[in-house]
Amino acid sequence: MGLNDLGKIDEVIHGRMRLGIMVYLADAEAADFTELKTVLEATQGNLSVHIKKLEEAGYVAVAKSFVNNKPLTRVSITPAGRKAFAAYLEALGGLIGRTP
Repeated sequence: MGLNDLGKIDEVIHGRMRLGIMVYLADAEAADFTELKTVLEATQGNLSVHIKKLEEAGYVAVAKSFVNNKPLTRVSITPAGRKAFAAYLEALGGLIGRTP
């Protein structure tokens, strides 16, 4: 892969916060909103925007429920998200693995 193949880098995943979400979920499978907020040191609004973008792409699924009368938002990686993340890592590896 060369510089001409930069288009293979998935812009939905490539943003810093979205990449952090995907990295975390690739390992954990699912996490609640507060857990992601803490781990990624994100504000509530910023995290919400990025989760929504990943959800719209079909990369994560969001489930909202209540536990002890408190809202609980769980985010999980989807099969499409796992596939897109693997392709992203492969494309990125191809870019950085090249020597001039």
